[in-house]
Amino acid sequence: MAADPALAAVKTSRYLRVGLVALVLLLFSGVAREWAVSGCLQPSISAYVHTPAQPVLVGSLVGIGVALLALQGSTEVEGLLLNVAGMLAPGVAFIPTTTRGECLPSAAVGDPSATVSTSMPALFVAGAAVGVFAAVLAVRERRPRGVPRADRVGLVGTAALLGAGAVWFALDRDSFLAHAHGVAAVPMFLAVIAVVWLNAREAAGERRRRYVAVYRTIAVAMLGALALAVVVDLATAASTVVLWVEVVLILLFGVFWVVQTVELWSRGLRRS
Repeated sequence: MAADPALAAVKTSRYLRVGLVALVLLLFSGVAREWAVSGCLQPSISAYVHTPAQPVLVGSLVGIGVALLALQGSTEVEGLLLNVAGMLAPGVAFIPTTTRGECLPSAAVGDPSATVSTSMPALFVAGAAVGVFAAVLAVRERRPRGVPRADRVGLVGTAALLGAGAVWFALDRDSFLAHAHGVAAVPMFLAVIAVVWLNAREAAGERRRRYVAVYRTIAVAMLGALALAVVVDLATAASTVVLWVEVVLILLFGVFWVVQTVELWSRGLRRS
């Protein structure tokens, strides 16, 4: 019996969302395991890149990035925001934070900053290839009036993001290593928060009040957690307060995908 293309599309969206939840669980499990073995806490989730949990942290973020890029938004704006978050996630993974606490890792690991000279050029090449593919696809599928505005914005944004990152990386490596992790992480979460808020608006249009309330609560809580994490990190980078705020932020990220999976279980997209 031949597969139903529409059902296959719904299942693909469903499994991508479930995959995002699984990746959050993978991340938390790796950090928890390192905590149990070392007996102390790093100052942030990102600081676990300096511990044996490094592969779990990097792999989780890269997987999250791919899933966000693959997911189709219910609106063009949501799709753009998912793409922004998806493009930034591997950068957050590959660029290590410079903040280290007094907690010694359970075992010695190599300096992750030494891998940036290989991982970031590879990411720029892959990103450029995806950008070229997207541009060719947009031209081939253009409407009678030309390439849609959302596609143009996405293509220009992709080129600007990759170009700015590559120039910064090439011209001021020390500054890049010191600041690029945070510069990528904050916009990534802001894009996700905007996606959550858009889902509240879209659910309101369908009169699904309980989902509206849940999405709004998640968005506001995520924004508050992100702001608190930035402020505390700037004030006292060695404090584990940042770690716990990040745990809440990432947990809310996972909760959002659980809720959206349930809401769109049989539809895939809100307006399909």
